[in-house]
Amino acid sequence: MGRVNSIRRVVALIGALVAFGVAGGWAQDQHIRPAEQSGKLQPTSEKGLKLTDEEWGDLYMARKTYDAAIDHYSLAINSLNGSPQDKPEVAVLYNKVGICFQQKLDYGKARKAYDSAIRMDRTLAQAWNNLGTTYYLDKRAKKSIKYYRRAIKLKPQGASFHLNLGTAYFARKKYQEASNEYRTAIQLDPDVLTRSAGAGTAIETRHVDANYYFYLAKIFASVGNPAEAVRYLERALEEGFKDRKRILDDPDFQKISSDPAFVALMKNPPVAIKD
Repeated sequence: MGRVNSIRRVVALIGALVAFGVAGGWAQDQHIRPAEQSGKLQPTSEKGLKLTDEEWGDLYMARKTYDAAIDHYSLAINSLNGSPQDKPEVAVLYNKVGICFQQKLDYGKARKAYDSAIRMDRTLAQAWNNLGTTYYLDKRAKKSIKYYRRAIKLKPQGASFHLNLGTAYFARKKYQEASNEYRTAIQLDPDVLTRSAGAGTAIETRHVDANYYFYLAKIFASVGNPAEAVRYLERALEEGFKDRKRILDDPDFQKISSDPAFVALMKNPPVAIKD
């Protein structure tokens, strides 16, 4: 019984993370990097567990066994459909189905699942965010923006939603709008960028534009984080950012102008990395 309770707690935690959404930290996410599918066999060591279909789906999701997860989520949906009072619960299940399809790179089916989630519960911010992410990953950043905005309208304190919107703006080279969203995300959650990178979102690798790193450095300087500001500024210089006067005259960088690492970087800037 102790083993079953322990596994149930793990499954419950996984379920909570998944329900939070793609760009919310497990996905999510913020812009998640889809993983490979790992098969559809039932985990034999846990065969005797008495879990609900949703819990099995969460377990298979955590194992990256997405087809099996979809099967179980679908069973859970079918058992609830027709009950109006269960619409929010069904919406969460459709959201999870969407995440599975997104991980399988099937953005069309992912969008259908997220659309179904929204029809069941138009206040589910995670589904709006995740729908936007399917368009972003499909190289349609412009279209993703309106869905991220809707998610933010529903949940203004969602740091990852602001991060996603900012990333979409960066992809559109709208640097000021992107900076505003990243700054908001960092103010809401100072670790949002670090956590996103740890979740495999690969934010940095999606951009090789020196201006991207320059603006990230400005953001961290503006919120009083000189270490990160210097790190991103160094990356900007490596990527070919050459306007030294712009750096020194910028009000955000003036806030960290006496920081030893910033001073050292300005005295000995790195040589730009050639392609």
